[in-house]
This record gives sequence, structure tokens and C-alpha cells, in this order.
Amino acid sequence: MEALGIVVVIVVVVLIALLGSSVRVLREYERGVVFRLGRLVTLKDPGLVLLIPVIDRMVRVGMRTVTLNVPAQDVITRDNVPVRVNAVTYFRVVDANRSIVEVENFLAATSQIAQTSLRAVLGKAELDTLLSERERLNADLQKVIDQQTEPWGIKVLIVEIKDVEIPGSMQRAIARQAEAERERRAKVINAEGEFQASAKLAEAADVMSTNPATLQLRYLQTLLEIGSNNSNSVVIPLPIDLLQGVLGSLKPAADASDKVAEAKRAADAILAESRVAGDAQPEMDAVVIPS
Repeated sequence: MEALGIVVVIVVVVLIALLGSSVRVLREYERGVVFRLGRLVTLKDPGLVLLIPVIDRMVRVGMRTVTLNVPAQDVITRDNVPVRVNAVTYFRVVDANRSIVEVENFLAATSQIAQTSLRAVLGKAELDTLLSERERLNADLQKVIDQQTEPWGIKVLIVEIKDVEIPGSMQRAIARQAEAERERRAKVINAEGEFQASAKLAEAADVMSTNPATLQLRYLQTLLEIGSNNSNSVVIPLPIDLLQGVLGSLKPAADASDKVAEAKRAADAILAESRVAGDAQPEMDAVVIPS
């Protein structure tokens, strides 16, 4: 009886073990790939799954989106600049059967494909493109990786370049380039401003030429603006027409003074010649020149 009891206990334990191995519960985000004697049978949906003990084997596959960090890769750009780039990839399994049957480890395989594609795609781009056109490069990377993982039942959703590390010497060169570009833009903007100002001044001159009073009004307005500050010294230019009358009245007096000076120089010359010749000439206190 004791031997029979032991056998019964062993049988019960084996049955419980077999029953436990034949019952599976899948979560909502999981699918079950069932193999029967090594052959793919069917895909199990979420819920309670019953398997044939010993004969069936089930592999769980997660259907949620996976975030895959691509390790930093050393890339040489098209213009021979070494950079270090890392990225992140978002993908999900769309065909659980192929993700198990077509590839040994779809997560590792997708990671390797992402790394090689990152080096290949960014190696064809120049440094300026890598820094300024990331959206286009992200789209190219997503397309390339998705094409290679599609046979495995993997759908790549998003690929984003996270960081681009540039050598220090190249950073200084980029800073100098940016500074030169800013100076160029400043000069162009200044030249455009001068051109526009000259055009407006030419238009203003055309308007003022039709009516001379406008120039006088503008002149008075300028004096008003200058005179608002007491610390400024105002120099008022006078038209030459106003000074011609004054200069004309002073001209006869200036001519008479020139004649007197010329006569005095002539008398001094005569006295000097007489002294040299030894002639006894009476000293002259003054020479009167009739006007």
C-alpha cells in the first residue's frame, strides 16, 4: 500500500507539472509564437493559452514600442571632419512570427543595423549638413533602417540624432566662420541702408528743387533741432549774396590804402639810393602823396 501511495503521489505531481506547463497567460501587449515538434503552428492572442505538454513550446513576443539607444559612433563626414554621433531609435514588432523565425535576436540585430546605418548615412553628409539639416538626415536614417528590418517583421518608427561632438579645433574654426559671416551680413546690411538713404535723399532733393522755400524751411528746422541743446555751438552759414554788398563798399577804401603803401615803398627806395650815391639830400620826415 505504501508503494502504491508513493506512485499515486508521483503521478499527481507529474500531472500537475504537465498541467502547469500546458497553461499560459498572455498579456495584452504580448503575442505567443507556438512551435509544435519544432514546426511553427500558429500565433496566440492575449489571454489564456492551452498547450500540449512536451509537444508544444511557446515564445512570448512583446508588441510595444522599443526605445533603442544607438551607442556613440565615430564618423568621418564627407568633407573629412571627424565627429562622434549618437542617436536613438524607436521601433516595434508588427509580425511576431517573422521576428522569431527570420532572425535569432531581433533586438540585437536592429541595434547593429542602426549603428552601421548611422555611420553609412552620416558619412555621406558634410558637417554643415549634419548640423543644420538633422530632420532630413533623421528621415534618411529611418528609411534605411526600416528597409533592412522589414523582412524581420520590425517597423522602425523614428530615428533621432541626439548629439554631435566636434573636435575643439574645429569648433574654433566654426566660430571664426560664423563671426566672418556675421560681419559680411553687417556690411551688406549697412551698404543696403546707405543705398536706400541715398535714394531717399535724391527724391528729397528733387522735391526741394521744385520750390526753393522748402530748403529754407528745412534749414530753419535743423537750426531749431540744434538749438534745443544749450551745450552746442551753432555756426550759421550766410549766403554769399548777402556779403557782396558789404564787400563792394569796402573795396575803394582798400584800394586807397594799397596806393598809400605803394607810394611809401617808392619813397623809401629813392632815399636808399640817394644815401648809397653819397648825395647830400635833406632828410625828409614825411612824404605827402596827393590822393
